Amino acid sequence: MSVILYLIGGACLGLAVGWVVRDQKGKNNIAGAERKAADAIKQAELKEQEVLLRAKDKAVKIIEEARVEEKKSLDDMKQQQALFAQSEREFSHKVIEVDDLKKKAEAELAAAAERVQALEALKQEELQRIEQAAGLNREQALERITRLVEEQHADTLLSRMRKLDEQSQEEIDKKARNILAVSVQRQASSHAHDSLTSYVEIPSDDMKGRVIGKEGRNIKALELMTGCEFIVDDTPGMITVSGFSPIRRQVAKRALSKLVQDGRIHPGRIEEAVEEAKRDLAIDIKKAGEDALYELGISMAGIDPKLVQILGRLKFRTSYGQNALLHSMEVSRVSTLMAEELGADVYVCKKGGLFHDIGKAVDHDMQGGHPELGYQIMKKFGFPEEICYQSIGHHEDKPKTVEAVIVKAADAISGARPGARRDSLDLYVKRLEELERTAMSFPGVDRVYAIQAGREIRVFVNPSQMSDLEAEKTARDIALKLEQELKYPGEIRVTLIREKRVVEYAR
Repeated sequence: MSVILYLIGGACLGLAVGWVVRDQKGKNNIAGAERKAADAIKQAELKEQEVLLRAKDKAVKIIEEARVEEKKSLDDMKQQQALFAQSEREFSHKVIEVDDLKKKAEAELAAAAERVQALEALKQEELQRIEQAAGLNREQALERITRLVEEQHADTLLSRMRKLDEQSQEEIDKKARNILAVSVQRQASSHAHDSLTSYVEIPSDDMKGRVIGKEGRNIKALELMTGCEFIVDDTPGMITVSGFSPIRRQVAKRALSKLVQDGRIHPGRIEEAVEEAKRDLAIDIKKAGEDALYELGISMAGIDPKLVQILGRLKFRTSYGQNALLHSMEVSRVSTLMAEELGADVYVCKKGGLFHDIGKAVDHDMQGGHPELGYQIMKKFGFPEEICYQSIGHHEDKPKTVEAVIVKAADAISGARPGARRDSLDLYVKRLEELERTAMSFPGVDRVYAIQAGREIRVFVNPSQMSDLEAEKTARDIALKLEQELKYPGEIRVTLIREKRVVEYAR
């Protein structure tokens, strides 16, 4: 029992000693922390004083610098004010001098005007004296002298004027011949005809039966898909392709050539061949347009690809056997050379010459003459008016611009040179006679004239035999009959004229 008491007492004593030691240690820690805090506060106060001192020094320095700058600015301002005042004084002196000079000049002008008036008065007085002495006024004297000179030297004046006219005309003719000769010589193109063949060669006549097919199904499919007529006759080794559109005729020709080479001819294969021919022809057309622009040195940057495609279509268009694309390129080259010699706009002549017949690329598919169609196409693709006008100007009797006259002349040179076109005089006259004969076959028609190289016919009717409504119907019937019976390039305009004249005599 005593041992337990001892243990309890020892534990209590240990607790008391530990508590005393812990309390003393805590007091020591608090005292140390307070000392550290005091030291930190002292250090902060010292640093604060140092910062305040440095800030005061810096502020004083800034104030001094500001005062120096202010003084300098004030000095500069005073100096500028002094200069401005001096300039103002000098300007005032100048204004005074100018005013003095102006007054002096006005006085001199007034004096000069007075002298001129005095001289004019003297002149009039002298003229009056001369007129009184001669008995003629100024106009009568001038007229009399002129008449005497004309009477005495009439022959000399006439001969001199005639000589000057002849010399001027000779010089003009000589220069014109020289320009044309140089232009044509520098543009030396082939005179061979470029005729698009409309027939397909076949290895044997047995192929004709395969092309026709059972009950004609193959040839019907070909005609339906191409829009052309295939003529299979007794001509050995050949099938003729007939069609009004040269593009369709080319598609038909290429498709039939593919079928003949392949040997498989049936409606399914015919459709594939036609599609392949269309793709190949589209590639060739685009390449032809790009090659034409490249050869002429015209940048394709500002030209729409669709217009390049339309230009390439001219490769498969002919006019009296002359290839339309080669003709347009030739016109462009000749126009460029002539424009350089005459000092005209070379760019307008070059581009206008190339696109002057662009309407021929679509005149088989659209209504209207190729000049108007070409003008509309170029306008649609953003060409300037002076270039668009070349399409119309080269068919006008009196073109409005110098460039249009040059393109018209180049077009005539390209089409009229030997070997360019195959239409002979006999064929040309025969075609015009057929046009007139066809129109004259209608009742009520009195006279018919084919004009504009067969591009237009003028039909005069008897007004007593035909009313206005009947005249409109007759014009449509004539145009329809020309389409059905005659073959001609481009479009023919039918102009029907019904005129009634009433004549009376007053006696």
